Amino acid sequence: MLATDRQNPFYALFCIWFCAVLAGGDAVAEDTGGQNLPEAWSASLVKVPFKQLIGWTDDDHASVLSAFVRVCDNAPALLSASPISLNPDRIRSLCNAANTIPRRDRNSARKFFETEFSAFSIPQSGFLTGYYEPELFAARDADDLFHVPLLSPPSDLVTISEKNRPEDWPADLSHGRDTTNGIVPLPDRGAIMKGALSDEKLELVYLSDPIDAFFVHVQGSARLRLTDGTVMRVGYAGKTGHPYTSIGKVLVSRGEGTADQFTMNGLRHWLATNADQRDALFAQNRSYIFFREIKMISDADGPIGAASLPLVAGRSIAVDRTHIPLGLPVFLQADDGVTGKIQGLELPRLVIADDTGSAIKGPARADVFIGSGKEAGDTAGTIRHSVRLTILIPNGARIEGVCQ
Repeated sequence: MLATDRQNPFYALFCIWFCAVLAGGDAVAEDTGGQNLPEAWSASLVKVPFKQLIGWTDDDHASVLSAFVRVCDNAPALLSASPISLNPDRIRSLCNAANTIPRRDRNSARKFFETEFSAFSIPQSGFLTGYYEPELFAARDADDLFHVPLLSPPSDLVTISEKNRPEDWPADLSHGRDTTNGIVPLPDRGAIMKGALSDEKLELVYLSDPIDAFFVHVQGSARLRLTDGTVMRVGYAGKTGHPYTSIGKVLVSRGEGTADQFTMNGLRHWLATNADQRDALFAQNRSYIFFREIKMISDADGPIGAASLPLVAGRSIAVDRTHIPLGLPVFLQADDGVTGKIQGLELPRLVIADDTGSAIKGPARADVFIGSGKEAGDTAGTIRHSVRLTILIPNGARIEGVCQ
């Protein structure tokens, strides 16, 4: 969903810096010296001993290890990806070590992470939110109750890259459609809501509530209980490419309330009580998401994230992959030093970066997956907390194409 790191003008500088930091593995100095990274990273990383991470030994590392083992099943595609990469032998040894540990052995799991990884803290204060998979009633065919469609992508949808970008293409438009007349923009949310794509037969499934449909777009997936008694999961399949705009921020800028009031739950309340203004507000977020049906191997599995892996409730986070590669463990601590249940989530905790999101931007931004259904949604909607992020980088990591 994002441009590759190789397209970033600061990529080469970043590679040189990271190679210098990681070349020594365990022999790296305890502090990077506060070296300034390129603007693309916009933060300095400081190596931190595990013993200095408050709450590190209290977490259930066995459950995180189980989440990390999923990465090993797709390791060549994740752990060998830029900007941080491992050679095949190191990937094999790392995953072999992970798979030899009994799944419920917390102590051995903790030692695995301490032995195989080094911890690098992002000094700047971060921000944590929560997301979830809605569970809703739906129908495959429209009727008087189910009339709000989720759309599948047009067959000519394309991602814009340096290779296919038309001249004078808007810089903030990431997708288009490849027609006989060349690549052209897709309509935005407001136009689609007015029927701009209604003649193309893209309707995948129908919901009953436009507010529910909007939040399915925000979350990127949903578990649907259909009128025929079956269960269907839908997930991200593309987007129009228009920039994402937070409707909560729009309301704050209008003086309708504060950021603390417009959590997910607060937004739902405002939308329900201001139905006459609802569609106009929706249209302020020009980004529009397309969906596909995802075959479920097990009802217990979470939705599929950007790493092509089922998400794990409480252990999967969405990150900005231009700063944190998918597949890496990340330790989350409350920035104010508080431990315990904070806004419905136990902190500190170790998680796996295995998803992305249009609104998740910057090196210290994270969105934690809470689970599926209403209870998970109620919890996710309250999580807004300042956090400290510490990235666990495998010992021996290199920058692809530079440190060979």
